[in-house]
Amino acid sequence: MTENLKVRGCTRDDVEILAKTIRESFQDVAHRFGLTRKNCPRHPSNCTKDWIEQDMERGVTYFAIEKGNAVAGSVALERANSGVCYLERLAVLPKQRRCGVGEILVNHVLSEAVNLGSHRVNIGIIAAETELKNWYKGLGFVEGESREFDHLPFRVTFMSCKAG
Repeated sequence: MTENLKVRGCTRDDVEILAKTIRESFQDVAHRFGLTRKNCPRHPSNCTKDWIEQDMERGVTYFAIEKGNAVAGSVALERANSGVCYLERLAVLPKQRRCGVGEILVNHVLSEAVNLGSHRVNIGIIAAETELKNWYKGLGFVEGESREFDHLPFRVTFMSCKAG
């Protein structure tokens, strides 16, 4: 099932396909939690090319996973400090889910974090996303604190994993 999947680093030439992949991958989450441009403008379901360009300008690295010649998903890695990276915007297109795409992307980010000299990778997810939380736990992530933020209509749970 995963034999024809290939992860590659992205460039500015990929900005449009990254934004589209992220938007499409997060539409079901936005629908499930009633997230709109008005109540949650920075939710990935609203991702634009500008977001990706701004991320890249500040040093965020994007990776795409291709199935054949088509992008099946993507993920971003941001170096927070010398020991910690952030896994961001893990996106798997709905038709590509449950066949290892997300796990490959997460494992790739964990390896890349080691290459950057980091020992830990952190992520924030919607606290009520129990299935997603359990999926990350299955990949070695440990659940941390949950917090509310004034600008978000949901609680965020933070999780972390040893890089590598």
